[in-house]
Amino acid sequence: MDFRDYYEIMGVNRDATRDEIKRAYRKLARKYHPDVSKEKEAEIRFKEVGEAYAVLKDPEKRAAYDQLGPDWEAGQEFQAPPNWDAGFEFTGDGDDHDPSAYSEFFESLFGQGFRSAQGQRTGRGIRMRGQDHHAKVLINLADAYRGATRSVSLKAAEVDDSGQITTKQRNLNIKIPKGVSQGQRIRLAGQGSPGIGGGQAGDLYLEIEFEPDRLFKVEGRDVFLDLPVTPWELALGATIKIPTPDGTVDLKVPKGTKGGKKMRLKQRGIPGTPAGNLYVVPQITLPPADNEAAEALYRQMEQELPYNPRSEMGD
Repeated sequence: MDFRDYYEIMGVNRDATRDEIKRAYRKLARKYHPDVSKEKEAEIRFKEVGEAYAVLKDPEKRAAYDQLGPDWEAGQEFQAPPNWDAGFEFTGDGDDHDPSAYSEFFESLFGQGFRSAQGQRTGRGIRMRGQDHHAKVLINLADAYRGATRSVSLKAAEVDDSGQITTKQRNLNIKIPKGVSQGQRIRLAGQGSPGIGGGQAGDLYLEIEFEPDRLFKVEGRDVFLDLPVTPWELALGATIKIPTPDGTVDLKVPKGTKGGKKMRLKQRGIPGTPAGNLYVVPQITLPPADNEAAEALYRQMEQELPYNPRSEMGD
């Protein structure tokens, strides 16, 4: 049958207790039992419920199911890559577990490929590497220049000493290093879910995302600024104080600079090896002719400056 999430089949939350799962199973088994049910596809649903309950009622099988995530869906088509089972280790830590049962359990998930990948491992119990976690961290552009600290809240399922599944929340203070770029991933080893049976903890992967900035645009490590300027600043040249994500700097605008022409401030982009550049793009703005004096100046310019910006268009 096609894969469906066992929690969805049972109609319970992922942090449901064993008693809640048991009650849900009894209710659904009565509803879909083929001998009494009039529901469509009752037999199929009854088998799905039985399969889901067989895993979720068992703390270790349930924990394995929670850890494997989407890999559970691979079914009989699973082809084990080399060293795929590095996170699993069978150990002699008790007499109440049948190692062949674990072999059959995982073989039912992954098909015959599991047996060959498992090799001749023996022993009792199961040790499994914890699940990796992924989170996005939102920072502003100035944080990428200087570094920052962010608080991240994580919720993860854990197996307690009695084998029960519990959900715990952890708050981590994460140091964002100077020079991170949009989309970069930071790996924090051992900060994912705890392992099962003493297995190694998973890792936490943080994906950096920049908050939208009202002044700057980012392309890789390069940063772009559209700079409003007056016609005379471009025509006569000027020194203008401009903002950057790392503070204010003086920009020298050469005489005769054209509007829209990029000016590069080398290595003023996001730090790195090499650092990016900051590109300033002058955008001409005109003062409004909203009074008689301003209008008179525009009239004077019209008469005294023989300038036609459309001359090359044949006008």
